[in-house]
Amino acid sequence: MARTGRRRGSPDTRAAILTAARAAFGEQGYDLASVRAIAAAAGVDAALVHHYFGTKEKLFLACVAAPADPGEILAGALAGGADGLGERLLRAFLSVWDGPVTGPAALAVFRSGLGHDRSARMLREFLSTQILRRIRPDLAPEHAELRAALIASQAAGLVTVRYLLRLEPLASAPAEVVVAAVAPTLQRYLTGPLDLPAVP
Repeated sequence: MARTGRRRGSPDTRAAILTAARAAFGEQGYDLASVRAIAAAAGVDAALVHHYFGTKEKLFLACVAAPADPGEILAGALAGGADGLGERLLRAFLSVWDGPVTGPAALAVFRSGLGHDRSARMLREFLSTQILRRIRPDLAPEHAELRAALIASQAAGLVTVRYLLRLEPLASAPAEVVVAAVAPTLQRYLTGPLDLPAVP
């Protein structure tokens, strides 16, 4: 039987798929990148991509090396509606970043996003499609895009100061202290008045 040219399952197949997927997600973004195109670039059948990774979302999480599935982490926080969402989101965030295994892995992803253009694009795609998109329905409709970006800025700032720079006393503050100090700001970004100046 003639060979089709498609790579069959082998030890390097998974790595080839990840390489092709990182390029596709980095250049086209999550929404525009397709599993079929990624498979073609990797020289495999699309069914083999699904065999190794299951879904496009799982493939993307593997490319980003996400230490946890945002859908699972955020499910409980989002279930309670808009009231108190800032606190629940922050507790979910801290459960990952303060974890002995997930914390260092998340920090590695964050560092990578700061150092390389393609990694930065991947990190932005991760934030927008895997986290902010899930939160979006609970945002107050006025200035929703800005609210989402402000939430991301708060999270990135907390990561930078608490986990990357390890600036005290925030670096070693108990989670309850962080929640008490930061959650009200998140809640305002989610649903409160922003009191923005009029822009001509």
